[in-house]
Parts: sequence; structure tokens; C-alpha cells
Amino acid sequence: MAELIPSVVQVVSGEDYIVYAYLNDGTIRKKDMAPVVLGAVSGSVFAKLADKNIFYNTLTVMNETVAWDINGDRNPRKCIDIDPYSVYEWEIVKDPLENEK
Repeated sequence: MAELIPSVVQVVSGEDYIVYAYLNDGTIRKKDMAPVVLGAVSGSVFAKLADKNIFYNTLTVMNETVAWDINGDRNPRKCIDIDPYSVYEWEIVKDPLENEK
């Protein structure tokens, strides 16, 4: 049996630095990024994301994972991204968009 290589197909932001990742295995994963972002040392890569406008407006899927396209040029080498295997370990939750239907 082939091993599933996790990849993110969609990402949605929630309130207060919450990220929902929709994976290729059909699961939806949730992560509170506030401790990572707000606890980042000044000058570190995640410190840029403390600005809520940057966090929410640049959140996207790049490199088949959760990413922030900081420069807005869709350059996969210049984004901030999370290892998809780490995303795969996030909490499994129900679809947050179900409540909007």
C-alpha cells in the first residue's frame, strides 16, 4: 500500500490567528498560530505575521502546504510555509465553512 504524502489543497483563516487546512486525504486540520506568531522573536520569519493584515491577507496554499505570500509575487522560494507533515499532525476538525451554508 502506498504511503499518503500529505498536501494542502485549500486554506481558510479563522479568528485570532486560527488556520484551517484542507488536506488531500479529505481531513480538515486546525492550528492556533497565535503562540507561534505572537511569540516570535523580533526579526524572525514568523514575526512578520504578527501584523493581522499580513497574516490574513497573505495566507494561501503554496508548495502544496499552508503558506504566507509575503511579497505577493507567488514565488514559492520567498514565502513563509509550514512543512505539510507538520500540518498533517494538526487537530482534525469539522469543516468551519459548513456553518455558513
